[in-house]
Amino acid sequence: MSREDYTAKTNAQILLMREAGLITEAALNAVRAAIKPGVSTLELDKIADDTIRKMGAHSNFQLVEGYVHTICSSVNDEIVHGIPRADRVLAAGDIISIDCGAEINEWNGDSAFSMVVPGGSDDELVAARQQLSDVTEGSLWVGIAALAKAEHLNEVGTAIEEFILEKGEEHGREYGILEDYIGHGIGRHMHEEPPVFNYKTRHKGPKVQPGLVVAIEPMVTGGSDKVKVLKDGWTVSSKDGSDAAHWEHTVAVHEGGIWVLTATDGGKAGLAPFGIVPTPIV
Repeated sequence: MSREDYTAKTNAQILLMREAGLITEAALNAVRAAIKPGVSTLELDKIADDTIRKMGAHSNFQLVEGYVHTICSSVNDEIVHGIPRADRVLAAGDIISIDCGAEINEWNGDSAFSMVVPGGSDDELVAARQQLSDVTEGSLWVGIAALAKAEHLNEVGTAIEEFILEKGEEHGREYGILEDYIGHGIGRHMHEEPPVFNYKTRHKGPKVQPGLVVAIEPMVTGGSDKVKVLKDGWTVSSKDGSDAAHWEHTVAVHEGGIWVLTATDGGKAGLAPFGIVPTPIV
């Protein structure tokens, strides 16, 4: 299959993916509620795993060869693929990104969020980290809104990049948009064609048609977009030591419109500012 192709999902298959998406959301919500100073990222991993298993599913991250955890937990200058550890204890004011996925009945969900650990005393640092998370989350919803109206998939990346550059000018900062790591199609496998870029590309990408399901996931730093992989072979960190944020949702396009599969409201709140109403499949 070329990168211009993808396997379209039927309405029945999208409904199965919705189940996986809601389980993924439940795991992330449980982790979000547990984030506080003094908790380890390995404890957060157990919370996510317990939640997924209690709902009759299993972690799709554990299906990746060599990876044994349920979440990726990336702290401060770590961007993605951070490994949960007992000795990685959160401090007030840290920024942490949690990426998680669930598989049930052979269908997958994938989602991520970032947040600042409550209680930080350095107001300037906390504000900068919160702003970074907000910009990244905002770019995610801009990308999802673009998908709802797009003719070709790479219009999503153009919208995300333009939003981030605009916010950088507004805040007097230069944000780095990762190019080495991007979003992806999703379905029976967590990673499928087509690629979903978070930046403008020369090519239009595949035509957006009913049955397209993708994971849109902007990854943004407060500095350079250059990265390095740490000695553990997994954790991707910013080369210049700048903080990072990561937000992600699994999104389906169908005959009736667009539907965010990893959000209980289907994306209603996030899309409202764009005048877009998500449409569930019934």
